[in-house]
Amino acid sequence: MLAQPASAEAFLAEPAVVMAARLASDPAPSILVGQRIGVYQVQALLGAGGMGEVYRARDTKLGRDVAIKILPRLFTSDPERLARFEREARMLASLNHPHVGAIYGVEESDGIRALVLELVEGPTLADRIAKGTLPLDEALPIAKQIAEALEAAHEQGIIHRDLKPANIKVRPDGTVKVLDFGLAKAMEPAVGSSSSMSRALTTPSMMTGVGMILGTAAYMSPEQTKGRAVDKRSDIWAFGAVLFEMLTGKRAFGGDNVQDTFVAIIRDEPDWARLPATLPFALGTYLKRCLQKDAKQRVQAMGDVRLALEGAFETAIPNSTNFASPESRTTNPVRALPWVFAGIFGVALIAALVLWAPWRSAPAPAPRQLMALIGADASLPTDLGASAILSPDGTTLAFVAQQAGQTRLFIRKLDQLQAAALAGTEGAASPFFSPDGQWLAFFAGGKLKKISVTGGAAVNLCDVPNARGGTWADDDTILFTPTNTTNVPLMRVSAAGGTPVVFGTLSRGATTQRWPQALPGAKAVLYTEHSSTGNWDGANLVVASLSGGTPKVVVRGSHFGRYVPSGHLIYLRQGTLFAVRFDRNRLETIGQAVPALEGVAADPGGTGGAQLAVSSEGTLVYVPSTAATAANPIDWLTRDGKTSVLRATKAEWGNPRFSPDGQKLALEIFDGKQFDIWVYEWARDSMTQLTFDPGNDRAPVWTPDGRRIIFASDRAKEGNLYEVNADGTGEVTRLTDSPDSQVPFSWHPNGKFLAFHANRGATGLDLMILPMEGDAARGWTPDKPSVFLSTPAAESAPMFSPDGHWIAYHSNEAGGSTPDVYVRPFPGPGGKWRVSTAGGVFPRWSATTHELLFRLPVGQGKIMVAPYTVIGESFRADTPQLWSSTNFQGASATNTAYDLHPDGKRLAVLAAQDHDQASGVQDKVVFVFNFADYLRKIAPGTK
Repeated sequence: MLAQPASAEAFLAEPAVVMAARLASDPAPSILVGQRIGVYQVQALLGAGGMGEVYRARDTKLGRDVAIKILPRLFTSDPERLARFEREARMLASLNHPHVGAIYGVEESDGIRALVLELVEGPTLADRIAKGTLPLDEALPIAKQIAEALEAAHEQGIIHRDLKPANIKVRPDGTVKVLDFGLAKAMEPAVGSSSSMSRALTTPSMMTGVGMILGTAAYMSPEQTKGRAVDKRSDIWAFGAVLFEMLTGKRAFGGDNVQDTFVAIIRDEPDWARLPATLPFALGTYLKRCLQKDAKQRVQAMGDVRLALEGAFETAIPNSTNFASPESRTTNPVRALPWVFAGIFGVALIAALVLWAPWRSAPAPAPRQLMALIGADASLPTDLGASAILSPDGTTLAFVAQQAGQTRLFIRKLDQLQAAALAGTEGAASPFFSPDGQWLAFFAGGKLKKISVTGGAAVNLCDVPNARGGTWADDDTILFTPTNTTNVPLMRVSAAGGTPVVFGTLSRGATTQRWPQALPGAKAVLYTEHSSTGNWDGANLVVASLSGGTPKVVVRGSHFGRYVPSGHLIYLRQGTLFAVRFDRNRLETIGQAVPALEGVAADPGGTGGAQLAVSSEGTLVYVPSTAATAANPIDWLTRDGKTSVLRATKAEWGNPRFSPDGQKLALEIFDGKQFDIWVYEWARDSMTQLTFDPGNDRAPVWTPDGRRIIFASDRAKEGNLYEVNADGTGEVTRLTDSPDSQVPFSWHPNGKFLAFHANRGATGLDLMILPMEGDAARGWTPDKPSVFLSTPAAESAPMFSPDGHWIAYHSNEAGGSTPDVYVRPFPGPGGKWRVSTAGGVFPRWSATTHELLFRLPVGQGKIMVAPYTVIGESFRADTPQLWSSTNFQGASATNTAYDLHPDGKRLAVLAAQDHDQASGVQDKVVFVFNFADYLRKIAPGTK
């Protein structure tokens, strides 16, 4: 029998060594293919080991394949352990990261407990290493993704504890998924558990008889082998061991059995001479520090390792000195001086000969990254197409940015420090150059316009209600997406202006085409096509000939594709910029895609846009991602600027809304694949997921009685309104059936009217009212929606006042793309009153005071408040003031990022920041010079 460990700390060494022996003696219950566990239909056995059997299963409710890990019987026989496991599993399920295998939940059926996991296809890193040493250009992208996964987990206090090549999957496209995150901790028993494991591990053959045990032991840190407490530095050790094995094909610490391996870990050093001579010296230094036996001398954070890896990417010509050589150079420096000078002279002669030799081609220049200020006191928007672009020759930066509440177009020569605003470009968005670089086209005020790069009058080309990108082709025509509504293909117009015509057709099942780019030579156009208006990681890149013919899908599951003159396509997928070779003549990709870059600002859950552009000579410019495009915590923010944690767990939260009693918070959460509606009860630190179906469920709104939540969903392709019980019971019910995309915002206090906005094509966004018949006792039945406000402008985010007599909303009716907040009487008729003075979106009424709050437009991270008075049928608002000096982040055109608590005294905000820290203003771009050469190196292709 196996003895119960004396303490939880002692048990931390068990996942790799003792745990497997314990579980092997008490295995998981067997199940049969075809058996159901809850909603999961078991399809096939994927593998078995000491930690349980793993099966492929089909989620019959959501229609997706998952992995089911059957838990050993000791979990079902030990209530304390089972309860602890479920608590740990819930915490692990909150870890959302593109390089972490997701945990979906715990399922129970007929005495069987199962862990439901993301099914990750592809070989493990162990399989790849078994085929031979990984070259640097293959190993470094894999190592960087592993480092990012560990870094994200450590930021949430989650430690892997069992990192090894067998727990790392490498998909065919190069994407890495780290599996079994934190499961070793989850399987740890509670201190003082009443488990009856009273057997002693005394037989060495028991440990060496299971191949998995030795494999795990080889990656354990010295403190783990001694049964001491572990922290993130144990993961850093394991990462170093994995990276060493990738680069050398040999384990850093070997042995014929577990005991020998432990001795090597504690006593020996890895064979550093095995490392490739081309390994950059700085990265080799970090690798050695990862494997320091004293945890205090080890690298202390995975973020530092990630930065070292990124530096290795930038090194085009790796250090030719073997990593072990600096330690061997211990010669007396005085005695060595003559040899040093002789060496320098000899090297200089050789270098001169090599540089002069006409028979040798010059090496490709190394890619270099440079972050720079845009040269204007302004902030770049990041929720549409690229806000910063380069001229074809790469000498001029053009960008749209918000300054003093107004968005306009700026021009800056790269040899100049300051940018100049172009007059007549107010409200500009999504600019793009003409092929000769002499003109800039852009969208503003419902028009497609162009202006000379030297200034002058802007010329209207045609009407464009709500653009989603454009491109200027070599044949002097412009292709563009006229609106964000569904079932509208690309349009085409002469660069001299005129009446647009439809270009091509939508593919079967597709509902939108956007972000086009004309390929050089006036032959074809590349664009993003999708069957939805959200979750753009599920979109496709399509190429269509400008002369007609059937469009061709060239990349699936990606968005915002761009052609690079090196002969590559680059595109976004799950937050990573990928690159793949592309044959421009045959219009098809070649070979496998590889990760090329991280940290590019994008909007995969909203517009599908991204903040990047490439010049014809091969320079990349991009806007770096910030908290506005990343996972965030949720904070409390009070008017005096003080903040406190509402929920520390980071996630891609969105559109928070308080329940009427103020005890719960409804949110949308993006898990990297889709948006779902959740409810958070902070008093109990309890999260409840309400929606599960494929599709994007967004913008939750509570009914006045707090029993139900209305939300928008594109699960039936059309973005219509649905409702679900707030406690998670019952089924989702559809409220509307319309071809228009609809988003709910507010209930009338009497519960009989729901205010929402709808994208109605010709008139764009309009304010709508959905009447509801019935009452809370008998239930509600939706009636036919009616129009509350429809104009050529875009009206959005309608909010009923506490007394139900007014509706606040935002609209761009004043001209330009920057909206303002307005108030109108309900049900009308009557006047209208402008509340904001320098732009404003997403208003919120205070239920305790006569105040109206609203958020400043994207990029400013501020909440404004305007006191108001009502005299008869007249509404009068005072000049808006800052509600708090503290900024917050996470806001976008589709994410309010804040809500006012019913007590009127505090806000729930995403990622609050002290005003002395970063303000949320995005005023920097990153240049990657020689980017085309870098792509040729990581994904060799033809020009």
